[in-house]
Amino acid sequence: MQERNNRPERSERSDRPERKYSGPRRFSPRPSFTTERKFIIGRQPLIESLESGANIEKILIQKNAQGEGLNEIKQFAREKTIPIQLVPIEKLNGMTKANHQGVLAFISNVKYLDLQEVVDFVVAKGETPLFVMLDGVTDVRNIGAISRSIHCCGAQALIIPDKGVGALNEEAFKSSAGALEHIHVVRVSSLLKAVDDLHLNGIQVFTSEMRADKNVHELDFNVPSCIIMGDEGRGVQPYLAKAADYFFKIPMATNFDSFNVSVAAGIVLYEAMKQRLFPATK
Repeated sequence: MQERNNRPERSERSDRPERKYSGPRRFSPRPSFTTERKFIIGRQPLIESLESGANIEKILIQKNAQGEGLNEIKQFAREKTIPIQLVPIEKLNGMTKANHQGVLAFISNVKYLDLQEVVDFVVAKGETPLFVMLDGVTDVRNIGAISRSIHCCGAQALIIPDKGVGALNEEAFKSSAGALEHIHVVRVSSLLKAVDDLHLNGIQVFTSEMRADKNVHELDFNVPSCIIMGDEGRGVQPYLAKAADYFFKIPMATNFDSFNVSVAAGIVLYEAMKQRLFPATK
């Protein structure tokens, strides 16, 4: 306290040389994600973008729209598992003043990959697959946090459906702290078919269930694995859970409801990482 009292008062330090402005400081700002949504507007521009392999998040088509190019757009969307939403013309008019021709598409922040290509790529690198599949998780902040855990724990891919999941938008990127740029993101038209494809590649599928007999640390994650995480309210859908190989639960010290889905995913992924990096502690 005495030392602080001996510090010179502001008036006594006025003889310090004045700092002169020497122009703007040079620095490299961290990447920031704008909140503006980027669109592709009009039928032909969208067809050309699809043909060039542009990353499309979702396509909005005016209800009852007809005419040239629509069938081609819908065919592209089916092939690339791009969701299509039919909307009233008022919604499109409210999003742009340009001549949209009844069609508008959101440009995606990520490149969606084919599941088999990702499996082949991971195996070719000599790695053991460790994937996460999301069923009905709509909160983009949870998706971002899960993506961050995927990257931190050495998993390789996030598998999502083309419908019923939160968009991988700017907020998801912020929540992931940029991790979404470092993992493979797979978008599929059917999670059940994706599970079948995983099985064909020798990848075991685990899903959480509060009434399961096994705790998460009793599972063997040294084998090729995919973990299904469901919505906090309904959990993993029954038909999808039935296709899984093993059920597990995360033990808790209290009888409180459950962990947040992103926290639960982090716990499971950390257990998998621990088993793979430190097999003696399994």
